[in-house]
Amino acid sequence: MSTGPVLNAARPDKERAELLVWIRERLHGEYGDRHLDPRREPMHELISTILSQRTTWRDEDAAYRELRALGDWNAIIAAPTEAVAHAIRRSNYPESKAPRIQETLRRIRDSPGGYDLDFLQDLPVKDALKWLTDLPGVGAKTASLVLLFNYGHPVFPVDTHVHRITTRVGAIPVMGEQAAHRALLKVLPPDPPFLYELHLNLLKHGQQVCSWSGPKCGVCVLRDRCDAYTIFGNNVPSFSETVKAKARTPRAGKPA
Repeated sequence: MSTGPVLNAARPDKERAELLVWIRERLHGEYGDRHLDPRREPMHELISTILSQRTTWRDEDAAYRELRALGDWNAIIAAPTEAVAHAIRRSNYPESKAPRIQETLRRIRDSPGGYDLDFLQDLPVKDALKWLTDLPGVGAKTASLVLLFNYGHPVFPVDTHVHRITTRVGAIPVMGEQAAHRALLKVLPPDPPFLYELHLNLLKHGQQVCSWSGPKCGVCVLRDRCDAYTIFGNNVPSFSETVKAKARTPRAGKPA
């Protein structure tokens, strides 16, 4: 078994926090400003994010538009579940998402505010997260997106791109996406505009550069401080292989 470096060396929280600030600054220079303005109304954000799980944004958007073609939220609740599943077929796992979406809509409809989620603005973050994650199919990512994007709460959504990049660089230890929400929030500043910009720029960087397999490390603005690049150079393996394997000792003369 190799005794070379392993992905993600142990770091104190202070160093992880400084690394995340550096990542934000590098990505800001690459992708520019991201102003914290709601991109869509809260119910749209909530349902679209449920649809987005393991789904591309194009398919998510297509699934949402076909879902809304069934009618208003009450009409979607009343529709046969098979019809809802067919409407969202561009989203992965439509058969499981359809009943969850209908039950989520029922619970929201029957709550004191109905489909108006603006009461979340005034709830403490912990209570707002609990209210949302108690809904079927709503995890920490979906809840955090709604609370940050729509209401400016200091939470940090961790999707597959955020998780992959922060793990490869070494801002968090190797862990699952759910645990990563807590680990990152612990060392990030409670500054919603900072969190919003970092999330969106990590998303874009993951889509364009730090992909699941075959990342474009040669053009990556984070490679100077990236654990995975230090270990593998321009041959960083797929993310699943990266987090499982003991890493090879880096070769002399790391590729540029």
